[in-house]
Amino acid sequence: MRFRNKGRKIYKTKEKNYYGKSPLGKAFSVGLSILLIGGIGFIGYSVAEPIVNYTKKKGDDSTAVSSETTTVSDENGQGTVPAVTLPDGVDPHQSVNFETYRAAALKDSDLMSPETLALALKRLPTGQQIEYIEVPLKVSGGLIYYSSSVYYAAQSQAFQDMMTLDQITGPIESAGYKPVAVISTFKDNMLPVIDGSAGYVTADTGEQWIDNDYNAGGKPWTSPYSQTSLNYINDIVDEVSSAGFEKVICSDFVFPLFRESDLNMLDPELASPGRSMALTAAANKFNDTILSNGSAMFIEVSASDLLKGSKDILQPMLLNVNTVVLNIDLDEISSGVYTADTVYEFSGKPVDKAEKMLELVEGDLSDFNVAVRLSGSTSNMSELLDARDKMADKGYTSFVIG
Repeated sequence: MRFRNKGRKIYKTKEKNYYGKSPLGKAFSVGLSILLIGGIGFIGYSVAEPIVNYTKKKGDDSTAVSSETTTVSDENGQGTVPAVTLPDGVDPHQSVNFETYRAAALKDSDLMSPETLALALKRLPTGQQIEYIEVPLKVSGGLIYYSSSVYYAAQSQAFQDMMTLDQITGPIESAGYKPVAVISTFKDNMLPVIDGSAGYVTADTGEQWIDNDYNAGGKPWTSPYSQTSLNYINDIVDEVSSAGFEKVICSDFVFPLFRESDLNMLDPELASPGRSMALTAAANKFNDTILSNGSAMFIEVSASDLLKGSKDILQPMLLNVNTVVLNIDLDEISSGVYTADTVYEFSGKPVDKAEKMLELVEGDLSDFNVAVRLSGSTSNMSELLDARDKMADKGYTSFVIG
């Protein structure tokens, strides 16, 4: 194995907008998006009106603003953008917090039975103003941790007798929290095994692509170009968002880390920057479904993935979802993050590791509302809360613990 030279430490000092960014900044971001994608559609409006009408994307919560809906079509004739009126007395150059998101995350093992769920809820830290509980219903790899009526999902359940969604949301609400579903999207190695049309295939022969030699544990991946995949994930978010979950967090909007040899045998589109549109189109489709059921969608991204260059989903001009949960997995980064030419090392206490990672990737998130998730089983609750406090000091007041 070839060892890579250690890269120098990288720190980004550019001033950033955090969760609850400047409405004026949002106006220019979304206004530019409309100009580039949908053409100039503002004839008859005053110069000032677009600045207040497009400061917030569809699906965002608005606890600090009042809104009315103005319809603006993209090039496909789809999409609406809520018009936002700033509260009286608010300086448009100041940050406005549309919502402060405070959550704790359950583990998949907490969903084995009503008893394990009850114990997990009792273990949650008190006095931290936690309002939401995130529940991992579909995890990376493809396993399903609830009793689903979706055909392929039923075949992917972790165990045959998983709890129903009502059995999950009921105890959470009884404990005084709001349930939030977490759904892994395209990092799914099970669906293409069940149905080969869901995965990547070679361009010449149509054979199923796997990420390594079969004898070395190679696995297929679910493709955003597959209609089978899109229908499957959309059915899951539809089922979940109509079952009492106030928010649905969709994670793993990623492509595999293709090698050059992989790209040579796959569709040429996968080597093109335009491939990001497959992920953003999928995210917008899921967002529409979730909104139609009265829920809201966030997107979770892995800090390690961003550092490795997997940023395809972060296209603010194309996405209708405007809130991103940045997952800093302290277990994962403790052994270093390897890129093509750099090794990023993270040492010290969890708070030090989290702060360094945030500095490395926050520039990728400047166009989004951001909540920071601090995860990892080797850090105790006190260490995670210390790291949370450091994130708050840096302006990130929305958080997920666990």
